Amino acid sequence: MKLTKIYTRTGDAGHTALGDGSRVAKTDLRVNAYGTVDELNALLGICRLHAGGDLDAALMRIQNDLFDVGADLCTPEQEDPPFEPLRVTEPQVEWLEAEIDRINAGLETLRSFVLPAGSPAAAHLHHARTVARRAERDSAALATAAPINETVLRYLNRLSDYLFVLAREANREAGGDVLWQPGEHRGP
Repeated sequence: MKLTKIYTRTGDAGHTALGDGSRVAKTDLRVNAYGTVDELNALLGICRLHAGGDLDAALMRIQNDLFDVGADLCTPEQEDPPFEPLRVTEPQVEWLEAEIDRINAGLETLRSFVLPAGSPAAAHLHHARTVARRAERDSAALATAAPINETVLRYLNRLSDYLFVLAREANREAGGDVLWQPGEHRGP
C-alpha cells in the first residue's frame, strides 16, 4: 500500500469505494459497520494513553485486528473473487476467549452490575466496550442485508467481553469496580 495523496475528491458526492472497487453510498450499511469499527479503533488509541506494558501491547494487537475486521467488512463476499480478500479468522476469536478466561480467573465474582466508571483506564475501556457492541450491532444489521464473514460477528462479540474484563482488571488495580446499587436513590 502506498498513499501519496490524502484527498481524492471521489467521495465528494456522498459515495465511496469498497475493497472490491465497487462504489456505494456513504450511508450504506457496510460503510456504517466498518466506520463504527474505525471509531472503536480510534477509541482504543485513547485507552492506550492510560495503559502500559501488557495492556498496551494487547490493545495494540486489537487495533491491528480491527483493521482486519474493517478490511473484511469493506470487501463484499463473492464467489471466485479476483484476489484473496483479508478475512477475520477463528484463531483471532480464540485468542480473545483465552485472554478473557485468563483475566477473569483473577477477578472477584460479580454480584452486581458494574457501572462504567472507576480509573481513567477503566472508564475509557468501558466506553470502548459500548462502541464494540455498536460495531457488532451495525455488522449484524449488515448481515441481514448482505452475506458477511460470520467470524466478524463472533470477534466483535468477544471483543466487547474482553474490553469488559480489561476494564474490571484496570479497576481491580485501582481499588475495585464501581458497583450498581439498585434503587439506591428512589427515595423513602
